[in-house]
Amino acid sequence: MPGRLTTHVLDTANGRPAAGMEMELFGIEKEGRRHLKTVHANDDGRLDAPLLEGEELSAGEYEIVFHVGSYFGDEAGSPPFLDEVPVRFGVSEPESHYHVPLLVSPWSYTTYRGS
Repeated sequence: MPGRLTTHVLDTANGRPAAGMEMELFGIEKEGRRHLKTVHANDDGRLDAPLLEGEELSAGEYEIVFHVGSYFGDEAGSPPFLDEVPVRFGVSEPESHYHVPLLVSPWSYTTYRGS
């Protein structure tokens, strides 16, 4: 199976997938961030396809920006405590599966390298 980058988002405040949450993927380069794509979580809090797959995924640094404030809306407060949550990570083995989940509430988040 070719290497791939996937994610999913769980709304821990309400105990459900974060359906509809907007996410932006960036490649990190010497010149700065390069926007690669914008996606939205499906009803299961996942994406219908990998963020990157096969030759699209190369060794280097990436960043997923999760739009937490707009997802939680009024529940997050004004201004929201968490608005955009950037998760920057490195890919050293692009032939592997990199899964970057986010467990999030309006006030906290956790991420890890999943499987």
